[in-house]
Amino acid sequence: MRFTVSLIAACAALAQAGVFSQQNYNDISISGGVAGNAQNEANAVFSALDLNDLANVDEADLDFLNSVNQIANDAEDEAFNPAIDAASGEDADALQRGKIKNKVLKLTATILKLQAQAAQGSDVQDKLDKEQTKLNNNIKQDEDEAGNASTFLSFDATTS
Repeated sequence: MRFTVSLIAACAALAQAGVFSQQNYNDISISGGVAGNAQNEANAVFSALDLNDLANVDEADLDFLNSVNQIANDAEDEAFNPAIDAASGEDADALQRGKIKNKVLKLTATILKLQAQAAQGSDVQDKLDKEQTKLNNNIKQDEDEAGNASTFLSFDATTS
């Protein structure tokens, strides 16, 4: 009997283990290509997450989502903003579209983390509403530029 209980507990722990692994920013970035589909591209990055069971999202996955937010924010500040400031014309516009796609990735990670925290009983509704407004704004900006080139910028960062 003791073996069976231990085995069940071990299987339950494995079932709830994190679904994400450490990744480089360049491997999860959606900034390149063309604008217009950033929401779907961001959702694909996080497709391993069971959206029907957010109450059981592992702490390691919450940390991963938070780290995606942090490194995407760093990429915005340290890569995109300086590159946009140094560029002009269509080059600057394509960089701006890449920056918007990067923001969609960052905010999607944040929304998923907050939704999981809410499902787990945390009172994060005000923050969730604020971040959802930001995400919706960036998705609209991306869709408004649909079909236009979007510049990928390499950035040296890794998720936790």
